[in-house]
Amino acid sequence: MVIQKTKAIAQTLTDILGPAAVRDWENIEVSQQKHISETVSSGTTSTCIVYPNTQEELAQVIACAYQQRWRVLPCGSGSKLSWGGVAKGVDVVISTSRLNRVIEHAVGDLTITVEAGAKLSDIQAILAKAGQFIALDPSYPETATIGGIVATADAGSLRQRYGGVRDMLLGISFVRADGQIAKAGGRVVKNVAGYDLMKLFAGSFGTLGIISQATFRVYPLPEASQTVVLIGTGDAIAQATKTLLASALTPTAVDLRSTQVVTNLGLGKGMGLITRFQSMTESVKQQSTRLLEVGQTLGLQCSSYTGNDEAELWQKLAEQMWASGQEPEIICKIGMLPTAAVATLTLLDNISQQQGIGLIHAGSGLGLLRFNPENALDCVTKMRSHCQSHSGFLTVLEAPISFKQQLDVWGYSGNALDLMRQIKQQFDPENILSPHRFVAGI
Repeated sequence: MVIQKTKAIAQTLTDILGPAAVRDWENIEVSQQKHISETVSSGTTSTCIVYPNTQEELAQVIACAYQQRWRVLPCGSGSKLSWGGVAKGVDVVISTSRLNRVIEHAVGDLTITVEAGAKLSDIQAILAKAGQFIALDPSYPETATIGGIVATADAGSLRQRYGGVRDMLLGISFVRADGQIAKAGGRVVKNVAGYDLMKLFAGSFGTLGIISQATFRVYPLPEASQTVVLIGTGDAIAQATKTLLASALTPTAVDLRSTQVVTNLGLGKGMGLITRFQSMTESVKQQSTRLLEVGQTLGLQCSSYTGNDEAELWQKLAEQMWASGQEPEIICKIGMLPTAAVATLTLLDNISQQQGIGLIHAGSGLGLLRFNPENALDCVTKMRSHCQSHSGFLTVLEAPISFKQQLDVWGYSGNALDLMRQIKQQFDPENILSPHRFVAGI
């Protein structure tokens, strides 16, 4: 029965968009099959995927899904498709990967409008020719698409200087659950119309609408860059972090890294404070020297990186957190009061027995934890309790479905559930978009 329904869906969509835009399960790329299998609880092997070529085609597909009450799972390249809750009852997967064009790059206005399926790495290459960039460094930077980055609010270490996705976003276009195209915001930096709507979509995990275009503010590429690494005891690192954040220095990234990260990369022994300065050459040198002096005063192991060495360091740091190994890893997003960051990483080292690694952005208290599957449930439970006791949270991003079914993935303990459900009801009354992926099964 399910297979017959899927064939009927595929045929209907083929009639709308043509055979080149629709693929059944057997003809989906292996990587896409893997991502979908890690996201959908059942019926995976009978799922079809559709690839609209334009925003109008995307709207046609959603309108059809709305009329037929098909449940839809949107994605781009699929690199973040397994994040969040386990989707249920999905009838069709809609990929925006063919919506990958630059709509407008206003070099003088420092803005760019692109389609949701464009890969950030490709957009950065285009912007670099004009000496500009989007100040985001998300997970899986080579494959992450614009729509996926916005839908998951995936920013990265650069939030220290530039803020998160919501701070970069100037406007969006999206397709509503009923297939109508809507817009919020605009294409100029000073525009504020629709600001709240853009906030809602950033981090909505595709539950309110499918993003088709986004407009970002861009920044000039920095003239110079240097990274300072301080390593030592938790107390000394905490003091260095406090001194840095209270100073007049203006780093673009300030990350605390757990002892195991430092050890794995052969940087030294102890917890790490990794700080990046990017600006004019003389400013970068002066700021780096000042932080190195702070580290030396506190008896920390100090080093600095520039050029290819610096690029390689940040690449290895990213791979430590995101590179997939033989076994599926458990990756969690955390948040707490920034003053609890060092204590949080210390606890991680103590309870994970060198099987867990972590980073926390020192200025915001947001971070990531990664665990080996062995004993991961116990570690996640203890770390969640710790984060909540410091006015924070722990959300499971990536994990096998079997693991996610053992606990509440989001772990939300706030008082806004009724409001969230009302918003979902207003935007998607038939609950056809990304069913059950968001907080409390929304």
